[in-house]
Amino acid sequence: MKFRIDIRRKDGLADPEGMTTHKALHNLGYTEVTAAHFGRTIYLEIEGTDAAAAAAEVETMCRQLLANPVIEDFEIGVVG
Repeated sequence: MKFRIDIRRKDGLADPEGMTTHKALHNLGYTEVTAAHFGRTIYLEIEGTDAAAAAAEVETMCRQLLANPVIEDFEIGVVG
């Protein structure tokens, strides 16, 4: 099974990359851009046939290592 994990900063926290990109886009004339936010995507391939157990294991991985629960939220999806 293949999982996609989208990780992003929690709402209300500063996003320095996003703010810098937003400003740069405005400087280039793209004034219709109202915000830019950065995150990351991780793809994991897991052996097994029990989708629920694999998804629970991926969630544990996110909480223990892949995402910083203090400043980040994550969303897990099955690919394919």
